[in-house]
Amino acid sequence: MVSLEKAVIARIKRQGENFEALVDPYLARSLKEGDEVNFEDLIAVEEVYKDAKKGERASSEDLRKAFGTDNIEEIVRTIIMEGEVQITAEQRKEMQEQKKKQIIDFISRNTVDPRTGTPHPPSRIERALEEAKVHIDIFKSVEAQVKDIIKALKPVLPIRVEELEIAIKIPAEYTGKAMGAIYSFGNVIQEEWQKDGSWICVMKIPAGMQGDLLDMLGKVTQGEAQTKILRRIR
Repeated sequence: MVSLEKAVIARIKRQGENFEALVDPYLARSLKEGDEVNFEDLIAVEEVYKDAKKGERASSEDLRKAFGTDNIEEIVRTIIMEGEVQITAEQRKEMQEQKKKQIIDFISRNTVDPRTGTPHPPSRIERALEEAKVHIDIFKSVEAQVKDIIKALKPVLPIRVEELEIAIKIPAEYTGKAMGAIYSFGNVIQEEWQKDGSWICVMKIPAGMQGDLLDMLGKVTQGEAQTKILRRIR
């Protein structure tokens, strides 16, 4: 359980009454983003309150009337998902920086500058976010908001979402090490063994990850891997 000192209040209004729970702010955010969280880690006290600061507990009758159940775990999760989580200014700032970093990383990996076909560096994306005054929701997953964020960036940053289909040929002496690395790196959609023992595959990756892929292949094959871009998917 999260300590009372680190817990914050999650609140919802039902049937004209307030219902509150004391929860871990970071796990509450994870839950809102759709992640699975351990209930015992999420809560500070396994209670639902009318007023948490006064220690005024909600009765089972009140809970059943408002939520249709008196199951504490189910109710707390509902309060978090449908209500509001009151975080401190310091927690909000920290969460905002974490989410911004995640969004910048996602955009850098999944988009390119259409003028050059190469990814924008993170510093340029960060400046564009500030220039476009983009709102980042700390309680939404990256995937749930990045489409709107990219749209908001387009007036100030040439940007295009793009995937690549890349053919890769691995010499026989490196297949064992390289295959595991390639499968962990991205989506292999086709593969074939050659008579000489070499291995050929086609994989699909976000365009911004091309450089990382080439670096990885260079390391595991001593620069012997061969690659060819088959198509760009926009």
